[in-house]
Amino acid sequence: MRKRTLGRTGLQVSELALGGLFISSIGGEFEQAKGAILRALELGVNTIDTAPGYLNSEEVLGKALEGITTPYILSTKLGGRPQPFRPQDREGLMRSVQESLRLLKRDRVDMLMIHEPDRPGQYNWWSDPEGFYGPVMDVLDELKGAGVIRFTGLGGTTAYELAQIMRTGRFDVVLTAFNYSLLWREAEREVLPAARERGMGIMIGSPLQQGALARRYDEELRHGARWLSPPRRAQYLALYAYLDELGMSLPEAGLRFVLSNPDVSCALMGARSRGEVEQNVSAVEKGPLSAEVIARLDEIAAMVPFRPFEEPFGLPFGRRYDGPGMAR
Repeated sequence: MRKRTLGRTGLQVSELALGGLFISSIGGEFEQAKGAILRALELGVNTIDTAPGYLNSEEVLGKALEGITTPYILSTKLGGRPQPFRPQDREGLMRSVQESLRLLKRDRVDMLMIHEPDRPGQYNWWSDPEGFYGPVMDVLDELKGAGVIRFTGLGGTTAYELAQIMRTGRFDVVLTAFNYSLLWREAEREVLPAARERGMGIMIGSPLQQGALARRYDEELRHGARWLSPPRRAQYLALYAYLDELGMSLPEAGLRFVLSNPDVSCALMGARSRGEVEQNVSAVEKGPLSAEVIARLDEIAAMVPFRPFEEPFGLPFGRRYDGPGMAR
């Protein structure tokens, strides 16, 4: 698999990385997760991202990778542990890192990110919200100085607040999720430019919008999904029609689109099995999309340039939806 430089870190990361959310009990049994992890390494995926908030993902990775000699790059995060989580408790943050290392069976990690530093009300990281300073910064500096972590990062989901934190210049990598994909492009406006300005490595999370671009929902789009706005519905159907012209699957288009941007260092796949890993790797190996295809996809994306106000954050295709926060 081709590799790219992760910004100023100099790390050579595989274009496709393994996201840890579904390498956990949410994705299936341990043996299934282990199979996905080992198959990814066999196919040249050398970058894995996890977090305390991804259920038992760290523990699964630690067990699955024990004794593996294939080199790989590993990132995890601060946030959500220990409970009750206090983002400005320095000792609690240190204990969280120690627990991550224990579960991962490592004495150091390549990257440690602040999880959701940008979404108001998620975690109150900052004692100085104007300067984006809090005890977490001292923790990161201490761990980096001690060699426990090599690089620092931000893992967020907002389109504009995240960019302000990035422009402090204190972080090496950004993992931006849910806002750079075939139909969601707001990261192009602030997040990606801020990363370029600061020489940060760019990791794209949820390039398939956590399933909303992983498979087609033709019937639901035409006869259901009352929570979807008419402009988004028309946009989806235009995308499907164009992919029919190309003879290309939706997930292949989604992964290849993200990696057609030379500023992107890698895209995280949410694969939960060997088969899904193989499908994603096969798609990415076909390389970037042509300029002609990108231009047409840009036109389709421009049909809904901003997320409609009432649109659910995670589109509940295939699930019952009774209102905000009620998909099941």
